[in-house]
Amino acid sequence: MKKTTTTSLAKKMTIALVCGLVAGLALMFVRESLNSSGSAAAWTAINNILFQDITAAGAESALGIFYIIGQLFIKSLQLVIVPMVFTSIALAIGQISDTRTLGRISAKTIGIFLLCSFFALVLACVVGILCYNMGMFSAQVEGLTGAAGSTGSNPLNVVLNIVPSNIATAFSSNTAVLSIVFLAAAVGLCMNALPAEKTSLLKKLITEVNDVVVVFLNYVVTKFGPFAIFVLLTRTFASYGINYLRPALAYVVVTTVLLFLFLLVGYPLFVAVLAKQNPITFIQKISNVAIFGFSTSSSAATLPLNQKTCTEGFGVDETIASFVLPLGMTINMNGTAIMQVVATVFIAGCAGYSVTFFQLVVIALLALIASAGTPAAPGAGAVILFTILSGVGFTNDAALLAYALILAINRPIEMLVTSLNVVGDAVTSICVAKSEGKLDETKYNAN
Repeated sequence: MKKTTTTSLAKKMTIALVCGLVAGLALMFVRESLNSSGSAAAWTAINNILFQDITAAGAESALGIFYIIGQLFIKSLQLVIVPMVFTSIALAIGQISDTRTLGRISAKTIGIFLLCSFFALVLACVVGILCYNMGMFSAQVEGLTGAAGSTGSNPLNVVLNIVPSNIATAFSSNTAVLSIVFLAAAVGLCMNALPAEKTSLLKKLITEVNDVVVVFLNYVVTKFGPFAIFVLLTRTFASYGINYLRPALAYVVVTTVLLFLFLLVGYPLFVAVLAKQNPITFIQKISNVAIFGFSTSSSAATLPLNQKTCTEGFGVDETIASFVLPLGMTINMNGTAIMQVVATVFIAGCAGYSVTFFQLVVIALLALIASAGTPAAPGAGAVILFTILSGVGFTNDAALLAYALILAINRPIEMLVTSLNVVGDAVTSICVAKSEGKLDETKYNAN
């Protein structure tokens, strides 16, 4: 029954993806046609009824039907991010009584995260510098204002944010997921250190909360997921103009090709080499997670489906998946790192900066650190990009204009980036489970 449900959901999501893309692109061309023919008022009326962000200034009378539906779906998923991450990690660690086993699993998880990130960054740096030297990243950016409100910060701040100074603050914000991971790990370790009779009530409470969260998320994803995907994709592309795409066409094409290459070739190779499993089977089963991540553009919103797919579809032991996937959601951002490297080199080309080998290494390291601290929310990667630009000194007026261009056109790229991020977490969970003898290969290979 579970296998049938998962297969049916994947088909529904694929249909929703295709329909959403077709409808969105068709409406994009309708928008351009109406605006260019002097009928901008007609598109404004359509936009106000269907797609307008009703929270924006001047949108007091708009209906924004697609916007409301999409936001209700995203918020219903975000609602349980904190309790799900906390309970799943606390239970996963609490069930591993052997601290040496826990340390080994943690080391393997971090090691595979870094290995994937290394190859992703090497690929982005090599292709990025080749395109830079070929003059592909020399667009003239006109008609854009500087990126207002974007500030740089030391990427090492992510280390400080691991330990919260106030437990209530950590639990009240979806952007403090790394702090939740720390608190959950601390609770799990402390439960291990205490006698079972002293923690039985706490374990039962955490287990029951986790069960409630899982039931809620399964209902939201299976019942409303496909329709929400259609709505989100249609609105994204219908609201998206092509005016900004032309000067940044090289950036869009290069980044898209790299992301697809790592998604469809790089990750399956890791599964084949490290886990010794069929990469074709992996691609087939992970497609629903990639589609969901693409549609929502949020690693956090995709976490429930990713965990369900890893445990039921790939046969990853629940203790491994419950530990690896929430941790990966917060620090394993290969897609974000690739996008940030290419975007930084693109901005350097637009702004007239030279990019040396040493600067490229610095860009890669900053991208690795900054991506690890990127919130698992839509659009966060492009905002954090300014941290890297500040770190390498690419901050003249032309660079700020190019950065504003990235912010303007990066939404479709961010969607694909999210797919790469969430699939990378699944890859790590499979590889760790295989190395620990906790991968059910019968489930993995089941059609």
